[in-house]
Amino acid sequence: MTVVRGPGAPGPEVLSGSAVLSGPAVLSGPAVLSGPAVVPEPTRLRLGDQARVASVGIRSRPLRAGLSALGIAIGVAAIVAVLGLSSSSQAGLLAEIDRLGTNLLTATNGQSFSGTTAELPLVAPARISRIPGVEQVAQVGAVSDAKVYRSPMIPSVTTNALQVQATSLNLLPVVATSMAQGRWLNSATVNEPVTVLGATAARRMGIDRVFAGQRVWLGNQWFYVVGILNPAQLSSSIDTSALVGYPAAERYLNYSSIVQGQETIGPPTTVYVRAATDRVNAVQSVLAQTANPEASNEVDVSQPSDALTARAAARGAFNSLFLGLGAVALIVGAVGVANIMIISVLERRSEIGLRRALGATGSQIRVQFLSEAVVLALLGGAVGVLAGVLATVVYAHAKNWEVVIPVQAWAGGIGSAMLIGALAGLLPAVRAARLSPTEALRTV
Repeated sequence: MTVVRGPGAPGPEVLSGSAVLSGPAVLSGPAVLSGPAVVPEPTRLRLGDQARVASVGIRSRPLRAGLSALGIAIGVAAIVAVLGLSSSSQAGLLAEIDRLGTNLLTATNGQSFSGTTAELPLVAPARISRIPGVEQVAQVGAVSDAKVYRSPMIPSVTTNALQVQATSLNLLPVVATSMAQGRWLNSATVNEPVTVLGATAARRMGIDRVFAGQRVWLGNQWFYVVGILNPAQLSSSIDTSALVGYPAAERYLNYSSIVQGQETIGPPTTVYVRAATDRVNAVQSVLAQTANPEASNEVDVSQPSDALTARAAARGAFNSLFLGLGAVALIVGAVGVANIMIISVLERRSEIGLRRALGATGSQIRVQFLSEAVVLALLGGAVGVLAGVLATVVYAHAKNWEVVIPVQAWAGGIGSAMLIGALAGLLPAVRAARLSPTEALRTV
């Protein structure tokens, strides 16, 4: 054995390096090892190795893992589909509003102080047309005494909520609708017993096409059907009406009024006004006073596009309900993931003990099972996003909507899946990390 003394005066003998004793050796003084004992640090797993270790449980039991991830997939799919369909629906409705225009205003007869139905003056359309910024004016008058029937054999109480309205010839461009079949009224037919049916009126009477000699029973009088309208999105009353010319309404349906002792065509009940886009608010502010200067409070003024915008907002109001259902599905999925991870820890005690005996630390075991839970939830989230996107695309194309999938839909779905996986796997991972090697190896 090589003995090295320190510099200077004699001192304790120090062993330099490893000493090999060929026989009994006697140290003349206390032996001091040159350096402290070094315990090797545990090797850190690389990210790729950690991912492979985390996927062991999933790959070894794919059916059970898939069923556990199904709840998360359903929840994420519900979230993505709800937000995607809502956004696509609103985009389609707003595009329809832009196509129809937001510059349509209506002035209708309201109620008087006594509670009876008021009347618009006969000259109301002419007055309104003089308002600066007004581009087009059309009018209709409801013939309250006339009902719409398929034939005179229909019971009088079965009105199907349909009505007869006299109309001006320029109605279609003002309310932004068109003919689905047949032809519109003209200067000749406006005086004759002919009618054009709104889309809803034709459907309720079972009329889906126009042919020569087709008739309907209006106010105890046969009227020939010459056309069917497409739906009028900005005026639902047009859809449920049989439209006739003002002269025909006066002649065949007794739609008239007495003005200064003389009988004349009955007053309008609704005036449709197209204003310049930049003058809509200005026209709306004076529309009631212009239509009826003597009793402006008896005139109801509205902007039909506001109703469509409110409908778009109402569709979005149901999002919270369906998102809540998606959240419930996510919670159910989280319980499933937590359950499978707890069972996995119990089944793999021998694996945990063996890894700990080979030098794995508690934090590495904890990260392994936590990563496995996150990977499982992430796979479910990815499947859910794809399913939600597919459902949105199919339904939007069926409705001819633009496909809109907000970023928060798929990003929120993936993020919520990862969060659910982390929360669900936290307790099983902590329990696995707390297992001591000896306790875990007892099951081997």
